Amino acid sequence: MRSTFRVFCYIDRQKVRADGTTAVWCRLSIDGKRAVLTTGIYCRPEMWNARRGEILSPRENNHLEAFRQRVVRTYEQMLEEQGVVSAAMLKERLVGRHPVPTTLLATGEAELERLERRAERIGSTSTWRESRLMQGNLRRFLQSRGEEDLPLRDLTEAFGQAFKLYLKSSQHRSPSYVNRSLTWLNRLAYIAVDREILRCNPLEDLPYEKKVPPRHRAISREDLQRLLTHPQADPRLELIRRMFLFSCLTGLAYADMQSLYPRHIGQTAEGRSYIRKQRVKTRIEAFIPLHPIAEQILALYNRTDDTQPVFPLGPRDGIWHDIHQLGIIVGIQENLSYHQSRHSFGTLAISAGLSIESIAKMMGHANISTTQGYAQITEQKISEDMDRLIRRRARRQGESPAKM
Repeated sequence: MRSTFRVFCYIDRQKVRADGTTAVWCRLSIDGKRAVLTTGIYCRPEMWNARRGEILSPRENNHLEAFRQRVVRTYEQMLEEQGVVSAAMLKERLVGRHPVPTTLLATGEAELERLERRAERIGSTSTWRESRLMQGNLRRFLQSRGEEDLPLRDLTEAFGQAFKLYLKSSQHRSPSYVNRSLTWLNRLAYIAVDREILRCNPLEDLPYEKKVPPRHRAISREDLQRLLTHPQADPRLELIRRMFLFSCLTGLAYADMQSLYPRHIGQTAEGRSYIRKQRVKTRIEAFIPLHPIAEQILALYNRTDDTQPVFPLGPRDGIWHDIHQLGIIVGIQENLSYHQSRHSFGTLAISAGLSIESIAKMMGHANISTTQGYAQITEQKISEDMDRLIRRRARRQGESPAKM
């Protein structure tokens, strides 16, 4: 379908400068979507012919006509180069700004730059790191087809199906991993729709893999006890130990602990301490009554200077090795990761009989279905424990002499 393209010039008679002139504006219209930019040309309101969109003064009108011709030439050039032009893209080219990407990988790289800036702002790099990994999958898939990049206008559902098959068959990826890769691909498609490069997302009906229930890895009560009873001589490892325990008892993510200030800590009329703060990731407020051990940890750090955070924490990326080392030292069999502490809080809270609604509020979940995942894990654990008990009893009965 051929695009509809129009250029319309006008003035705003209500906005007149001190010298009596007003700006001539240009409205670009492509497929019903509009963008407005200034022509850099001025005229007196009485010299404007609104019906013809012209300036009565020949000299200024020649300048305006030259501007119109430049707009048309730029549009035709972009259409020939890219095959698709939106009003926003044409405006960007005319005003000399950084061009809007019109290929798949270039769009992904621009989005990664935005996510990296966001990561620096909020102090959490998890989304950026995950997105960078998914972008790498797309790049390798295109290379496997002998392509350096893909024009967005050539993005089809068949491409999405081929990408999914590549991840499953060639890369042997799990359903969860495939779905995360497809989510990134869809994200780039919707960015193209927002920028009017695509009229609709061609991947909208592409089916995802069957959803696998989320696996929240929590530490056991025995491992939690090991952490509680093994203070570390090394100051850095001791700080990591305390922060892991604090997260187990509050559900705060690392980015939330980095941004925890004394003003976020309060006390009820009954003297019970609590934390009330907005989660960095979801912008949802969390309200967390404090466990006595969490209060003891808080007492060791900044509780008075509201210009400084409570805990002296560095970037999250620097603690992975320390967390793993801590797990080995205290005798935890599985690899220890920081986010297990938050998962442990959710699982322990469910086991203690707290309601889903209360846990969702404490953890700052945007969707209660996220919290319900912890209940499913607990129920699964109970079922597994019961199966083990039944097998154990069956073995014992098998070893006993048969009764006559």
